[in-house]
Amino acid sequence: MNSQIRKLALALGGLSLIFAISGAHADEGGLYGPTAPAGSAFVRAYNAGSSELNLSLGPVSIKDVGPRDSSDFAFLPAGSYSASASGKSLPVSLKADQHYTLVQMPGGELSLVDDPTFKNRQKALVRLQNLSDTPVSLKTADGKTEVIKAVSGKASGEREINPVKVRLALFAGERKVSDLSPVVLERGEVAALYVTGSGSSLTPVWVQRPAGAE
Repeated sequence: MNSQIRKLALALGGLSLIFAISGAHADEGGLYGPTAPAGSAFVRAYNAGSSELNLSLGPVSIKDVGPRDSSDFAFLPAGSYSASASGKSLPVSLKADQHYTLVQMPGGELSLVDDPTFKNRQKALVRLQNLSDTPVSLKTADGKTEVIKAVSGKASGEREINPVKVRLALFAGERKVSDLSPVVLERGEVAALYVTGSGSSLTPVWVQRPAGAE
């Protein structure tokens, strides 16, 4: 009898260990998420509108993106799709190993922006993505140092900088549009300033990957 009890205890212990290992792997999967297959395209959403954004793109669904907020990147097979949100749609063609941002503009229309990959691990990158109709530039808050020279409407500019905390401001010509919220850049990171609006009514928002995202 004692021998049978010992065998049963060993069997139960083995099952407990199997469940513990399985649970650990499940937790690890939840923490890190699935790995993108080779040749995937990467897409995130930026909501420049005034109401919550829910966006669908092929097999990808990006939900609950608040106004002037962004999601992390999701991956999907490269190819042609139709992006849709709030009754608006946009045909898009996504290339393998490329990053994109799908922007819902203040009026609700969708716009696809290329996000070129940044591979310099020694510096940070600041990108000015101008989706407005007004040429804008990025300078230090005192206006004395130009960080990114004037970028025309519907265009972009960028500059590699040392990873330091600096106060910046958006300018339209000599006019300061607004001081920008402080942004801290680490080596290898990208901070993209998205500018939407028209004329003298411009809205700049920093779009970065969520903290801890890999």
